[in-house]
Amino acid sequence: MVKIIIYTGLSLPFDEAREILDSHDDVEVIYRKPIKRGDLGHDIKENPDIIGIIDGVFHQNSAVGHREIINVMKKGVKVFGASSMGALRASELDILGMTGVGYCYNQYASGAVDSDDDVAVMLDSETLEALSVPLISMNYVFTNAVSENIITEDEKDELIQITKSTFYPKRNYAQTLGESSLDDDTKGNLIDFIRTSDDIKKEDAKELLEYIKKYIESENLI
Repeated sequence: MVKIIIYTGLSLPFDEAREILDSHDDVEVIYRKPIKRGDLGHDIKENPDIIGIIDGVFHQNSAVGHREIINVMKKGVKVFGASSMGALRASELDILGMTGVGYCYNQYASGAVDSDDDVAVMLDSETLEALSVPLISMNYVFTNAVSENIITEDEKDELIQITKSTFYPKRNYAQTLGESSLDDDTKGNLIDFIRTSDDIKKEDAKELLEYIKKYIESENLI
C-alpha cells in the first residue's frame, strides 16, 4: 500500500484532484487543506510514502518551514512541490532532494521570480475560494498576450507595474486594467484573451499529480 498526502484545495479543488490521482486498492490518497507550519510534524505520524505540496498559507498562519520538509525527507518520504507554496519550497530545497514540477517552480528555480508574494492570493479559509489573482498568473497571461500581439511589451510592463504596486489581497484583472492607460479596444481584446487563458497554477497542480502518478508506476511502488 502506497500512502500519499496532497496539500491543495485552492489551486486545484479536491474533487478535480481525485479525478487525476484517484485512490485504488494499492494507493491511499489523503487530500488536505493548504499546508501551514506544524502540519508535517503531525501528518508524518500517518506514515506517508509521498507528500505533494501544492498550496500553503503565507500570511494567515506561519508558512511551512524548510526544516520541517527536510526532516520529513530524512525519514525517507518523497516530497514533491508545484504551483504555489510547493513551487517556492521546491525551488529552495531541490538541491536537498525535494522535486519541483511545472511553470511556477521553474520560474522560482531560474530566478525569474524570487518572492512568495508572486504566488500569494487572498482566500476564503472555509471554501478555499481564491479572492484575488496571483502576480505570477497575471504575468503569465500578459506575457502570452504580448506573444499574440494583443498588447505591446510596454503595455505589459505597465500592467505588471500596477499589479506589483497593489497589495496582493486586492490584485485582480479588473483593478489592474482599470488603472492602466490601455485604450478601450485593447482592454476588450485583452479581457477576451484572459477569459480563455489557462490558470497556470491550476495547470501546474494537475501536472504535479500526473507526475506523482507516473513516479509511482516507474518506481514499481504498486
